[in-house]
Amino acid sequence: MSRAEQPSRRTVLAAAVVAAVTASAGPAAADTEILMTTDTADPARAVPARTVDNRAWASYGDWRGGTARGARAVAGDRPGLVIAKPAGTTDYRDPHTGTTASWEYGTWTSPVHRLTVPATEAIVSWNARTPAGTWIQAELKGTYTDGTSSPWYVMGRWASGDKDIRRTSVDGQSDGKSTVWTDTLAVDDPATGLRLASYRLRLTLYRKPGGKATPTVWRLGAMGSDVPDRFTVPASAPGLAKELDVPRYSQEIHKGRYPEYDNGGEAWCSPTSSQMIIEYWGGRLTPEQLAWVDPSFTDPQVCHAARFTYDYQYAGCGNWPFNASYAATFKDLQAVVTRLGSLTELETLIAAGIPAITSQSFLKEELTGAGYGTAGHLMTVIGFTAGGDVIANDPASASNAAVRRVYRRREWENIWLRTKRYNASGKVVSGTGGVCYLYFPARPTAAQRRALTAVGVRV
Repeated sequence: MSRAEQPSRRTVLAAAVVAAVTASAGPAAADTEILMTTDTADPARAVPARTVDNRAWASYGDWRGGTARGARAVAGDRPGLVIAKPAGTTDYRDPHTGTTASWEYGTWTSPVHRLTVPATEAIVSWNARTPAGTWIQAELKGTYTDGTSSPWYVMGRWASGDKDIRRTSVDGQSDGKSTVWTDTLAVDDPATGLRLASYRLRLTLYRKPGGKATPTVWRLGAMGSDVPDRFTVPASAPGLAKELDVPRYSQEIHKGRYPEYDNGGEAWCSPTSSQMIIEYWGGRLTPEQLAWVDPSFTDPQVCHAARFTYDYQYAGCGNWPFNASYAATFKDLQAVVTRLGSLTELETLIAAGIPAITSQSFLKEELTGAGYGTAGHLMTVIGFTAGGDVIANDPASASNAAVRRVYRRREWENIWLRTKRYNASGKVVSGTGGVCYLYFPARPTAAQRRALTAVGVRV
């Protein structure tokens, strides 16, 4: 399971929930009505109106359309952004090693993107390759609905390795209207009506002075969302019976292994889930890459995933964009962090052969058969039964053989999509509102492309 309700990510959301509940007559009164779309052949299969805006820059035209200083677009089967003639040199003191080093850099700034859904939250994710001696930084600058602007917020300093810098989120970023909580930019008080209306993204690509290596960024994007504040969500009607053949890995068998990465396997739900889907798409690690792992450990690739998703500021492996960027280091994979609005959307993806990693929190009694409660947990949805129940590879299982679970549709749907809940102490805390990671081929099939487009992900 993941670390419990990290203050660096979720304190502000829990506080906003408490304020909303205090102002209401109770949970039922606090629930927000959801507008439903009915442009479907079966009215019973109506799905919530979209509350999410995804925008990504990934094509050669996209990269050419931004503003570059010391960086340039490259064409090819997988267009990207690289360092050209560096724009300058700067020093960076790594807060996790205390080491200061000089780096050449180039920058790229996106055009302004106006959100179709003015947002209370935004999450940036990227797909990149960072050879030894290189790393990247991703930033977001927003404009609010009151016409004012945020500062440039650092949304991640990232490298696929851990020898040059320690990949890290950046705490302590706020302007009195919004705050960065690990991987999520959140409006401080959504009840005021303030929203993020538009944004620009900025990439900085770094390399050692005088070197020839360069990061290559293939995809950069952000998901903005304004999910209705709710304890419960409308029930969706089952529409698919299908199961994907996804590898099964338990995080629990890794208890005590490499405790420097969030106290070992007990907290490795996110990288364990990531590794399942990476291998579903054919991603494999070489013996050389795994040589650092104790040879007596089973499933060394899970240990590897934990090490290379670890966020040194968050002190955990559950940083959402860091997991997506790790997946995209595997050949011919791309990845995004998004939110979905219903199990109907998940069924659309499963029908096209695309599993999903979902984030949810719940009490033990809220999910029949789980056998545990959690303040935050990732699992992999691999299909649906004939009755519409969710088939999940749940890494919080005693063994690999026990990973496959079937969870009741209505229970699972609610714990995943709600934005607030009661914890074991009766305190109102936050839910993720449908957060998921999607990993899929760099060159998806027509059916996969249609499915991703249907759930709002541009490919």
